[in-house]
Amino acid sequence: MILPQLSARLGLRQGQGRTSAPESGTAMSARLISFDQRRTELTPGTVLVREWDRRSQRVMVMANGFAWNGQTYDSLSKVAFAITGTNWNGPRFFGLREKADRLILEARS
Repeated sequence: MILPQLSARLGLRQGQGRTSAPESGTAMSARLISFDQRRTELTPGTVLVREWDRRSQRVMVMANGFAWNGQTYDSLSKVAFAITGTNWNGPRFFGLREKADRLILEARS
């Protein structure tokens, strides 16, 4: 059974508790890969800003990772950990997940 939230994120339609027209495994894999890639594309030079503990945290996207506080990290999750001291999903911490999901859903509407 596919959860309603996942179905909505992937653009599947539901009718009376069942998804319509099941996709092949290959088609579903391609859709998931495409969905994931759209969520993670960041252009080098982009600056991500997040307020944490009443301080503005700025992270620059580099070709080889992410620069924060004079160091380069290979993932946003590692930057988020350096900032907070706890494990975070990096894109979610910097607000990229929700925004990307909204853009995808708006484009399909």
